[in-house]
Amino acid sequence: MEPYQTTFSTWNQLASLYQEKFMDVDLYDDTYDRFCQLVDKPNARVLELGCGPGNITRYLLSKRPDFILEATDAAPNMVQLAQINNPTATCYVLDCRDLDQVSRTYDAVICGFCLPYLSEEDCQKLIYDSATVLTAGGILYLSFIEGDPQKSGYETSSNGEHTLYIQYHQTHSLTAILRQNGFELVEGIQKSYPSHEKAIATHTILLARKI
Repeated sequence: MEPYQTTFSTWNQLASLYQEKFMDVDLYDDTYDRFCQLVDKPNARVLELGCGPGNITRYLLSKRPDFILEATDAAPNMVQLAQINNPTATCYVLDCRDLDQVSRTYDAVICGFCLPYLSEEDCQKLIYDSATVLTAGGILYLSFIEGDPQKSGYETSSNGEHTLYIQYHQTHSLTAILRQNGFELVEGIQKSYPSHEKAIATHTILLARKI
């Protein structure tokens, strides 16, 4: 549990700074557009996991104001900002590892960069739980940092002030888990993202449909 406690505490402390840095990042907007296209049902019920300050939430609602969107995060300070930034959304605290406690069903689940903070086992559980809460034909959006899971571990920010446990995942493994849980992969998209110390990280987005 310790890596999760460290990560949750850090995100809670960094909520305002995260908002300043990422609220208007447009690198992934085309992937959100694709998500909106795939969720073709009017007034679709959408669950967002790991919403942060509501940056993805805000973009989705700007494109699809008909979405009935619930935005959730494990960090209370993030949820508070998400609600301020998205007054028409329903925002509340939820650890994505507790998705199995949600009884409602959804037409889509979007999980923007939660996976870098989840173990391989918890990622498998999240995909299984997503299949459970999704209606037939429902869309699942996942994004993560591509890399060798064995290289996962604690990473410190460039100023040395903040520590997060970063978990790397691989497309072929997650695609196999999706298939095992009744999903078909609709599209895979990769983005180059400038990491710390001028390194370039590969960010992968998977869009899948529940069969």
